[in-house]
Amino acid sequence: MLLKNRLILAHKPNSLPMNCSLFVAKKYFFTSTKKKLIHRISLVACFSVALSTMALILVLSVFNGLEGLLKSLFHAFDPDIKIELKQGKYFKLTPELQQQISNVPGIHKVVEVIEDNALLCYQEHHLVARLKGVSDNFTDKNPLEAFITQGKFSLKKDRQNFALLGMGIQYMLSINVKNALEGLQIYYPKPIKKGINLLQPFYDSKLIKPGAVFTIEKHFDDNYIIVPLDFAAELMGLTDERTALEVQVSPKVSLKKVKNLLKNCLPTHFKIRDQEEQQATLMRAIRIERLFVLLTFAFILCIASLNSFFIVSMLVLDKRKDVAVLYALGATQRMIQSIFLLEGLLIALSGTVLGMAIAWLLTWLQERFGIVSLDMQTSIISAYPIERHLSDFVYTTLAVIIITLIATYRPAQIATKTSIKAYL
Repeated sequence: MLLKNRLILAHKPNSLPMNCSLFVAKKYFFTSTKKKLIHRISLVACFSVALSTMALILVLSVFNGLEGLLKSLFHAFDPDIKIELKQGKYFKLTPELQQQISNVPGIHKVVEVIEDNALLCYQEHHLVARLKGVSDNFTDKNPLEAFITQGKFSLKKDRQNFALLGMGIQYMLSINVKNALEGLQIYYPKPIKKGINLLQPFYDSKLIKPGAVFTIEKHFDDNYIIVPLDFAAELMGLTDERTALEVQVSPKVSLKKVKNLLKNCLPTHFKIRDQEEQQATLMRAIRIERLFVLLTFAFILCIASLNSFFIVSMLVLDKRKDVAVLYALGATQRMIQSIFLLEGLLIALSGTVLGMAIAWLLTWLQERFGIVSLDMQTSIISAYPIERHLSDFVYTTLAVIIITLIATYRPAQIATKTSIKAYL
């Protein structure tokens, strides 16, 4: 390599090859002289960047896993798209409205929903819960079936109605799904009208058999009971009124496209929400928490990367004679500046690559073997979920590069002011 550089200099005595900056920077970085204090400090800085990068990637991967887990849980209960009124509770499901929705391409099925609070009574136990009446096509390839822990995923059988209960409701009411002799009594208040007969009850009630128990997430498990649509309509005294329509989009069809088509064809008094919008508060809380954690670890990474400032500053003082020699050989100020900028980048990027490799290994081990467990008997998963995103690795690398360039710019600029007469 040195012979090649000398041959180039023989033809161009007042210039150096373009890759000279990288060559000199690599020479400084990979020096094996154990007596050099700068080299040892460079290794310490490299490992500090590696640890910071590893911690940042691990935390982001855990948050990715938790967000993905929550989305999968919500997908089991929440529809792809939900159609409701912007104001009010009930709307009439007319044939014209049904036709408008069915004309939208990419829709697999539409589930009609009647939902309201009701009083549940089982033996001597009482509980107010969210009663959700759904049409018969609800059970057709529904992801909720995978979360059934007791009983069978069915709402009707041989003209008998069955209810799907959250595990929290089952626990609070002490419901035995296998007890065929005991039914669940559901009470719903009648609308208040003028001239009502005080001798008549203020509520309607119907009896239904508990058919199955599901467990998804605490909010759903503690609050929801799912029953057939005609059962809920009869209990609430409704005919063609609905509270919502739940749309399931066909596989490999853009959810955003179907949502926009529904917005264009439906009246403006309807609001159309996808799954993230249905759980907007929770998803916003997760992302805010993720942002603060990201900023905290990014600050730690920033401090680790700023070590490059001190290392490059010390290197500039130590290599002033080398800089003077390079100037004498025809190096430009830009080349001298590039040498020390590249030196800082080599230190930071080496630590970044090492940290990412360790983080990838640890996340793979957690994903494969579940080393760190949740240690909770009621948890739906045994270990912390992990999900690696390429964007996390890319943005972390870009952050390290930007911080290092900013930190090493000043020492590299000082190196260009080295006097040839003073050191030769």
